[in-house]
Amino acid sequence: MKCEYLKWCLLCLTALVVVSSGRKMKIVEEPNTFGLNNQFAAQSDRLQAKISPSPVSGPPHLHRLAGKCYNYIEATYKYVFCPFHNVTQREQTFRWNAYSGILGIWHEWEIQNNTFTGMWMREGDSCGNKNRQTKVLLVCGSSSKLSSVSEPQTCVYSLTFETPLVCHSHSLLVYPVLSEKLQKEWDEIEQARYEELITDQGYNKLLKELFEEAGLLRRSQQQKSEQSTTSLTHHSLDQCTQDFDKQKAEIKRLRSILTQHNISCDTTADRTQDQGNPDPSPLQEQHLRGDTGFIADLN
Repeated sequence: MKCEYLKWCLLCLTALVVVSSGRKMKIVEEPNTFGLNNQFAAQSDRLQAKISPSPVSGPPHLHRLAGKCYNYIEATYKYVFCPFHNVTQREQTFRWNAYSGILGIWHEWEIQNNTFTGMWMREGDSCGNKNRQTKVLLVCGSSSKLSSVSEPQTCVYSLTFETPLVCHSHSLLVYPVLSEKLQKEWDEIEQARYEELITDQGYNKLLKELFEEAGLLRRSQQQKSEQSTTSLTHHSLDQCTQDFDKQKAEIKRLRSILTQHNISCDTTADRTQDQGNPDPSPLQEQHLRGDTGFIADLN
């Protein structure tokens, strides 16, 4: 209240001086706060998130960081990192238009060579024709704290977060975090790559899909839309039976056309069963999914 009173006194004194000098007075309406740092302004009025944070994921021992926030002050800026939530920046000045905004919202992990190499906070405040984003590097330290902040690219920030939770040599490995089912799939992908059954492009695509299924990478809205469009949902046994009969009839029709043109219609799965292996691996079934990077058998 004292600040507001002083502002009005200053405004009245300025008006008096201008009128007494015989010049026209131009009144400019200013906000009644000292910018976005005003402690009386509601937090929700200042920072509006574009999306919701992704679910907590990654190494279980890092989940204890969820719900906590860590501060770092550099010059006139205060940075706040809330793991699995967001990163914010506030200008610590009394300018009426001091900056305060979101530098990124928890999005996904960065994974390289079976290792969690960083946390990506994306979809922050607008910055020209793009949104601000931040990569958080996790390094070993005696205590959990933000140790440095930089901006290697315009509106792309880099934070270094020290914590004793990543000091163990296995603390950031990806494989142990996966379920037994996904670990088995990864083993099969590695075996297929070793046997040169898939290309490097196919290998990277399969791993990306596996990490998305594990919740470590965030699926794009387009991928979610395509999945919801192509997924089959049966609300009754009769409907399921009808769809099965239709698909069976269509397969029979296609087989008939291939036979008329003297084209073999044996599938990879059929040949595998004939050889005494009734349970084809998931990698073998993926030959039917289209181009996933598998090397074709030209023999």
